[in-house]
Amino acid sequence: MPPALLVWGTAVAGNWLNPAELALLCGGMAAAAAMLLVVTGRSHVGHSHVGRRTVGRARPGRGTLRYDPRHGAVAPRSFRATLAVALLLSVAAGAHAAVESSRRHDGAIAEAVAARAAVVAEVEVAGAPRRLRTPGASGLADRWAVPVTLKAVTFDGRRIAGDARFVVMGGAAWKHPVPGQQLRTTGRLRAAAPGEPDAGILSASSAPTVLRGPGVWQQAPGGLRRSFTAAAARFGGDAGGLLPGMVTGDTSALNAELEDAMKTVGMTHLTAVSGANCSLILGTLLLMARTLRLPRVAAAAASLAGLGLFVLMVGPDPSVLRAALMGGIGLASMASGRAGRGLSLLCVAVIGLLLVEPVLATSFGFVLSVLATLGIVITGRRIMDWIPAPVPRWAAGGVAVPLSAQLFCGPVIVLLQPQFGAYALPANVAAAALVAPVTLLGTAAAALLPVVPAAAELLMTPAAAFARAVAGTARFFAALPGAVLPWPEGGFGAATMGIFSATVLGMVWLALHPAAVVRSSLAAHAWTVAVLEGWPPAMRARGPSDGPGRPSGRLPGRARGTAWSTGPGMGRLESANQLPGGITSGCCPDPTAQDLGDEEHHLARCDTCGCRPGGRAGGLLGRAGHGPYPRAGPRGGTRRRSHPA
Repeated sequence: MPPALLVWGTAVAGNWLNPAELALLCGGMAAAAAMLLVVTGRSHVGHSHVGRRTVGRARPGRGTLRYDPRHGAVAPRSFRATLAVALLLSVAAGAHAAVESSRRHDGAIAEAVAARAAVVAEVEVAGAPRRLRTPGASGLADRWAVPVTLKAVTFDGRRIAGDARFVVMGGAAWKHPVPGQQLRTTGRLRAAAPGEPDAGILSASSAPTVLRGPGVWQQAPGGLRRSFTAAAARFGGDAGGLLPGMVTGDTSALNAELEDAMKTVGMTHLTAVSGANCSLILGTLLLMARTLRLPRVAAAAASLAGLGLFVLMVGPDPSVLRAALMGGIGLASMASGRAGRGLSLLCVAVIGLLLVEPVLATSFGFVLSVLATLGIVITGRRIMDWIPAPVPRWAAGGVAVPLSAQLFCGPVIVLLQPQFGAYALPANVAAAALVAPVTLLGTAAAALLPVVPAAAELLMTPAAAFARAVAGTARFFAALPGAVLPWPEGGFGAATMGIFSATVLGMVWLALHPAAVVRSSLAAHAWTVAVLEGWPPAMRARGPSDGPGRPSGRLPGRARGTAWSTGPGMGRLESANQLPGGITSGCCPDPTAQDLGDEEHHLARCDTCGCRPGGRAGGLLGRAGHGPYPRAGPRGGTRRRSHPA
């Protein structure tokens, strides 16, 4: 975990710091890594001369030695070496982030963005178009956003080649571009929001002109997605727009009211290809392969090949590739039952992704994906184990996965949208059982659609019914009173949401462990009673036969009684409970009481056969009138305290 956080922090610094500050930071980290490697190397040379007798005495731990019986070598465990490697990886991530940042913010294209220049641009479509629900400055209600790579731009009479990431925003004509197409358009450049991975935004003022079509490997998936959307449109209503969104991520036909309802209850992740979709596909393929008794290696290879085809069908966007990777990690962690293994895989994946594309460090989508996977890895399996055994495992997983992801993503979601969806968790839990049939049946129908359309339509019918149920769930919870509550903004809101998430997790544990709660409550009550009964220690008097602060005798058994002053040399003991050999009530002369100054002691007498003159003495419980809690007792006496026998 620390190396991944270190690499992530350096990648963020590479996206925000200026070159001089970043160079200073990377230089310091590289120097620290070199010093650690030198120290580790010298330590390793010293350890190489240690004999087997010394190795056998060493205790395992950090910086200790392990003897390898196969090679007869001494292998040191060095935290310094691990830290040095993490520093070197961080330097690489920071340097790569600086290069990418300079490409976005330096050069002629960056100057055109800063000047908000009107340009003629040649772009290559890099992702599927996405509908924008808010009208722009032009007043167009039907607006679309298309991720592109800017290949060339012409402004002020000069043509400049480039390779920068942009987002084109335009009207309805930008609904149809497919990944891989090269287009020409006109528009005005402007800067992207701070922290965004894009170099800028191109507000298109004209329809795109196709310069070149997509490649074969890009054209086939695009045609398949369009065919699936057209086939789903025959079901009409919410199912016609939601089914393509849940299967291929195409939300072009999604109803605006339904999209708002899903946003209210935190279900928008269902309309995008997320890690949940990928884990469902991968898990189903793996189960089918093992059912056919394929070897483990062959089953894993077949499952990964099927996942690759699914990614190609929905479009190999960076977000889709990231979702596939995170879904695989979450599935591996839930299947193995070992959080440590899943956490290690997650850290390795985060480091690898940031080294390849450091701009992800400032992407909220990447942060949410990592947090959701982290929640599943750390708490998903534990919540499943907390749920009682009679509950089926698939039902326990349907509750544990959305709960853990929701709790970990909550603080970041508040930063994006300062509000709290009161019914987000029950809505996602209610829809969890409906998502799997939609994803699996819809994916199978999409694969069969070009080959056997009748079979594909047969599979799409129940998938559309489940999608309609998902839409009904979203609309039901969004219509409940108090579905959206205001929440503080900024860091304070994120911190309070984190505390709230931890509280919810604790309440879930308490609700699922009633026996442990009862045992803990009884233990806490017993401890509190013991502390209060023994306080303050000064209440006990010194007797003639005991040491300082000890009573002069002990009451037999485990009885409890209260002594009353009834006169000089006399005392009365009231029994609070009657046990065999315990305290009895009576009034006895006091043959052992002594005047220790100016007041008489209270004498507690007890005998197994009753309280009588000459019986065995009990314990001195205190002086009359002393103590912080004197209260009037019966028969005019002064009640001293209750003393456990």
